[in-house]
Amino acid sequence: MALDYTTLDMLRQNHPAWRLLRANHAPLIASFLFRVFILPNLRNLSEADLVEALEDELFALREQIGQEVFPGTAQSYLNDWADNDKGWLRKFYPAGTDEPHFDLTPATEKALSWLEKLTERSFVGTESRLLTLFELLRQMSEGSETDPQTRINELQKRRKDLDDEIARVIAGDISLLDDTALKERFQQFIQMARELLADFREVENNFRNLDRRVRERIALWEGAKGELLQEIMGERDAISDSDQGKSFQAFWDFLMSQSRQEELSSLLEQVLSLAPILAMSPDARLHRIHYDWLEAGEHTQRTVARLSEQLRRFLDDKAWLENRRIMDILHSIETHALALREDIPSGHFISIPETFANIDLPLERPLYREPFKPIIEDLIKDEGDADVDTIALYSQIMVDRAELRENIRKELQNRGQITLAEVVNLHPLRYGLTELVADLEIAGEWAETAVDEDIHEKVSWQSSQGITRQATLPRIILLRS
Repeated sequence: MALDYTTLDMLRQNHPAWRLLRANHAPLIASFLFRVFILPNLRNLSEADLVEALEDELFALREQIGQEVFPGTAQSYLNDWADNDKGWLRKFYPAGTDEPHFDLTPATEKALSWLEKLTERSFVGTESRLLTLFELLRQMSEGSETDPQTRINELQKRRKDLDDEIARVIAGDISLLDDTALKERFQQFIQMARELLADFREVENNFRNLDRRVRERIALWEGAKGELLQEIMGERDAISDSDQGKSFQAFWDFLMSQSRQEELSSLLEQVLSLAPILAMSPDARLHRIHYDWLEAGEHTQRTVARLSEQLRRFLDDKAWLENRRIMDILHSIETHALALREDIPSGHFISIPETFANIDLPLERPLYREPFKPIIEDLIKDEGDADVDTIALYSQIMVDRAELRENIRKELQNRGQITLAEVVNLHPLRYGLTELVADLEIAGEWAETAVDEDIHEKVSWQSSQGITRQATLPRIILLRS
């Protein structure tokens, strides 16, 4: 966006963040909202808790500055900050409660972030950010490289660097970050973690705006519901397919992995226990910052779920109205039929085009079968990270026992008895020893079978490698029932 005079003048008049910086009580608003929302990483607060916190803040300031500085009440200030003309707080009612809650708007969080950067820092770290920039450039360069040899060369170079580092560690040469480097990287981690929470508020706000527009269209729509659904789903797909939507979905999939959560918890515990980091007195909530990310992501997912719920209600209402219209039509037909019951029409009332009747025999109808009722367990399986070889799933052998029984019955149609070896010779084995074992099981289950232990017969087959294999069996005679 170009920062020309017209654009900046429009932002100065209309943007909530700029209006907050120009407000008469801007120090009160910014300090209070930063203390109750940003520092503890809270997504929303109930009205009672927020009013109580603001009353304590106002009481302390009136004792320091004077009673006439803030003449209003805490309730009036909150309602004024949540007014649409201000847009600094979002006032809403969560599902299942009638008590209003408040949350920061993305514009307010941008203003607070800008104000926080105005304060002087103990030191300005540049090394970690420079390394981050180099890493981002490397990822973009490698991710867009189409030449396989170039990528192979880069991977081999990285592997050589890793081998050299492993050799140095084995030799006892272990390079460690000094206290300054640790503090610098920790400050950058805190800044990026808070910016990530701010990004979640903006993504959630975009989905909430879409949800509001959908509700307005549904309330005022008078055309066909198919056109409305096509328009709404197209806009929702546009957001999901946008760069912002794809990035959010990739982040959510990454963070929902159980192994990633455990790795984040382990890394946080290890880093926050370092002496240089402990000297900085880090916030205790940093131990669970990744859970704050999950909670913020869940808020966004709930907003998308409310959008889907609104569409479902719209379809249910339309279906109910359509069913009611059909019932009204049927009732009108019944009313007219009763009115014409005594007025029999003259002439032929009905004619049969055929001179014979179609007869359906009862025994030709299929018997009743009880419908299958599947039992569905409401379980959500966690996606694992194990590397499992799936080739074995596609190399299974399935022997059709019904086909083997049918082969025996077919051969016994014209003769009274047959040996198992003759059946195998007439119908060669396709699956080798597995099929032969199945034939032996069928012979054991056959109604009339005789076994001659004194006479042995040989059965041969070709393996998948082209090798001829042979098995010796006692003579098994299968008799026709």
